[in-house]
Amino acid sequence: MDQLTYDQVRAAGRRIAGRVRPVAVAPGDSAGRVWLALEYLQHTGSFKARGAQNFLLAHAEAGNLPTAGVTIASGGNAGLACAWAAAELGVRATVFVPETAPAVKVDRLRSYGAEVRPVGREYAEALAACEEFAASAGALAAHAYDHPLIAAGAGTVLDEICARLPSLDTVVVSVGGGGLFAGVAAAAREHGVRVVAVEPEHSRALNAALAAGGPVDVPVASVAADALGARRATALAVDAARHHGVRSVLVSDEAIVRARQALWDGHRIAVEHAAATAHAALELLDELDGECIAVLLCGANTDPSDLVNGHW
Repeated sequence: MDQLTYDQVRAAGRRIAGRVRPVAVAPGDSAGRVWLALEYLQHTGSFKARGAQNFLLAHAEAGNLPTAGVTIASGGNAGLACAWAAAELGVRATVFVPETAPAVKVDRLRSYGAEVRPVGREYAEALAACEEFAASAGALAAHAYDHPLIAAGAGTVLDEICARLPSLDTVVVSVGGGGLFAGVAAAAREHGVRVVAVEPEHSRALNAALAAGGPVDVPVASVAADALGARRATALAVDAARHHGVRSVLVSDEAIVRARQALWDGHRIAVEHAAATAHAALELLDELDGECIAVLLCGANTDPSDLVNGHW
């Protein structure tokens, strides 16, 4: 199925209610036009906790959780979220990571009780090992973003934003593989909210897919590539982007770095470059002047030591 529906998002919302932290919003400018959705305060530091919970709970409800547990290939936020959600449900988690994965993330994975297996130098090698393990051990294979249950879980954040901002006109969201975007877009259509899908100029899987008429492989080279480095957008995301009310926007790495610093200087918010990617698009959205805009700050698993102390 290449289309995500609002019914799937709504079902996810019921399923994960009380298991994730409701998103908070805060003013993003003095005019009350821009609001910041602080999803980086979510469990494990990113929106990924929503999809991971929905994925595992749905399989638990269906009686499809094997004794071998769940497995995923990810050295980043998706792996952390999967390990956390598995621990919450008392399920075994085996996470395959590239050998280059940061030690701080590997240590955190283990703190959630996951078995961590470093394989290869690149994500593709870890993914291949994960798929082999799932087939041989009978473990449930999760994915970082390319699954309707993952995307639907992520989309629940938009319902919560709309509940806090009833006059919301536009939501701005960063896009990697497209799981978060697909879920947000499905909910946004229901609420009559426009979506701005933002990608780095040199990591533009969704933008390229729209130009090509379908998912295509793209090169990845961006300061935000650790989280927005998907080489191909999901079919769910491409379908969502074709709907009325969605705009694809590209931003430079320089703008991303500037936006991340501005969030620190103005709000003392330290987020990943991936989250700052959405905020960077505000420089390009002058035509939305006077609208109520929410910028989804999706994650904060970052090293803040490179943020320069600025002025409030």
